[in-house]
Amino acid sequence: MTPLVIALLVAAASSMPTIDGIELAQLTIQQRVVVRVPLASARRVEPVPVRWLEKKGPKCVGLEGLAGFVVRGPQTVDLFMRGGQRVRTRLEKQCTRVDLGYGFYIRPNADGRLCSNRDTLHARTGGRCEVERFTNLVPER
Repeated sequence: MTPLVIALLVAAASSMPTIDGIELAQLTIQQRVVVRVPLASARRVEPVPVRWLEKKGPKCVGLEGLAGFVVRGPQTVDLFMRGGQRVRTRLEKQCTRVDLGYGFYIRPNADGRLCSNRDTLHARTGGRCEVERFTNLVPER
């Protein structure tokens, strides 16, 4: 605990009522974590046009490896992972009117992963879209 938190606890405890010699106190700590995903720059996306093939993807991706994204269509977002991997995110069909092009954020779960059929992308413009599935992108040879 930081010195400020300790000082607040001591000050709060001194002003708390007592019952039969027992001091009553209440402490509420709230924490909110939001992961903002940056839009990838045009140079990073594809300096040379590449045709990407979709392969079977994971059920979840780790948020710590997320480096950026590009919106490919009304229900498709490509995620750039650290290390060069690309993952295509397919969103629910009702997501056609949500504008993810200005960015989005994710409310992470305790496991620190973004999972299909569980998690939601929250657009900075106010809408939200559930993740249906992921596919891995590999360059065509």
